[in-house]
Amino acid sequence: MKELKDICRIPVKFSEIDSMRRVWHGSYVTYMEDGRESFGRRYPGIGYEDIERSGIFAPLYDLKIRYYAPLEINDVAIIHTRYVYKPGARLDYHYAIYRERDNQLCAEGETTQLFIDANGQLMVEKPAYYQDWQTRFLQTDDDKLSNSTSHE
Repeated sequence: MKELKDICRIPVKFSEIDSMRRVWHGSYVTYMEDGRESFGRRYPGIGYEDIERSGIFAPLYDLKIRYYAPLEINDVAIIHTRYVYKPGARLDYHYAIYRERDNQLCAEGETTQLFIDANGQLMVEKPAYYQDWQTRFLQTDDDKLSNSTSHE
């Protein structure tokens, strides 16, 4: 299975700074969301617009963050977002947030999103658009080769 990842750069804004002149801890959640948004543009089919268009939503179910070093005003956050395959109707990501000026790891985190239908009901089966996305992006060349030879 292929590893799917994206890297994006986010300049730290004054509005994200706390009274200690460091990035407020809650802003890292926004950086993770920025990472998911960038990931969705790189691997189309599970981006925010794709999910919204489907009528099936994927709200956050679980969020974990570990903090190691601060970001400050005028820093640039480098967000590494990696898709983590787990079976079932869920989206899982791992994040590593670095400070660009010295490549210091500032925070790591994980999120899990679950799917709900238009009526707000939890879905236990993967939505068709998500299954299609997995087939498109997660199959390795070996998987494609074995699928084509097994049908002959």
